[in-house]
Amino acid sequence: MAVEKAIGSSSIVEVVDRVLDKGVVIDAFARVSLVGIELIAIEARVVIASVETYLKYAEAIGLTARAS
Repeated sequence: MAVEKAIGSSSIVEVVDRVLDKGVVIDAFARVSLVGIELIAIEARVVIASVETYLKYAEAIGLTARAS
C-alpha cells in the first residue's frame, strides 16, 4: 500500500472519512503494584472503524460467526 501525501490542508470530513475507511486501533495496558502486589490492572482495546471495515477484517481473522 502506497503512502499518499496531500499538499494543502485537510478538512475534518476528509480525516473522519479516512479513519472510518482504514480504521484505527488503540491498545493500552496499565498495571499498578505496590511491593510486588498487583493492586489494579487495566487492559483496553479501542477500535474505531466503519461497520463495513470492521466486519471485513474481523471475518478475515475469524472473529465473526457465520450463520448457517
